[in-house]
Amino acid sequence: MLKNILVVGANSAIAKSVSRLYAEEHCRLYLLARNEEELALQKQDLLIRGASEVDYSVFDVNNFSLHDAIVDQVLDSLGSIDLAILCHGSLPDQALCAENFDAALKEFNTNALSVISLLTSLANHMSIQRCGCIAVITSVAGDRGRQSNYIYGAAKGMVSLYLQGLRGRLHPSGIHVVDIRPGFVDTPMTHTFKKGALWASPEQVAECIVNGIRKKKHTIYAPWFWRVIMMIVCSVPEVIFKRLKF
Repeated sequence: MLKNILVVGANSAIAKSVSRLYAEEHCRLYLLARNEEELALQKQDLLIRGASEVDYSVFDVNNFSLHDAIVDQVLDSLGSIDLAILCHGSLPDQALCAENFDAALKEFNTNALSVISLLTSLANHMSIQRCGCIAVITSVAGDRGRQSNYIYGAAKGMVSLYLQGLRGRLHPSGIHVVDIRPGFVDTPMTHTFKKGALWASPEQVAECIVNGIRKKKHTIYAPWFWRVIMMIVCSVPEVIFKRLKF
């Protein structure tokens, strides 16, 4: 049973929903995010919902030099990490990033390199304890590069590929690695998008995540039907796919 849980990007809508589910299982949680006021409110909410203990730190994922120190700090607090779930990310302005490399680099730092940096530190520590789970929210956008969001998709795809290799590396140490690929989720990050039948709530996605981790799945499509959708998308020949404006 999972007891000690680290949540990175804890202020995100999906992370909040996941944390609430684990609070109901009386887990100990350590939250990392940028907004201290939100973290304080979240702590109180999780304690009311049943968490045995909640601690938090203000943390900027793009400050790579502090990654090792923050993992040490979490371990000092929890003693061990049963589950580390990385939920942070940003939604790029595709048009700006396509024309401006500095903007693209900023998004790659947030959505890919910061994740890989944290995974490096977490993997090194958790391989010593020889148990636990690392889960990362990527995206179905990483399955294939679409012209409307290929900067975001490329960053998420980089992380998914990294997770495949990390899974093989950590398997002998008893560490399970999970790639979580949500589809369209109705969150503050997507509030300007027109919603339709394929959109899910953070609560629905959180249920998929918690159930998938419990079942020790390698890849979780959230909701499940995105696995079928992306199989179809990936099967379209490139000569046709490059003409599709979506």
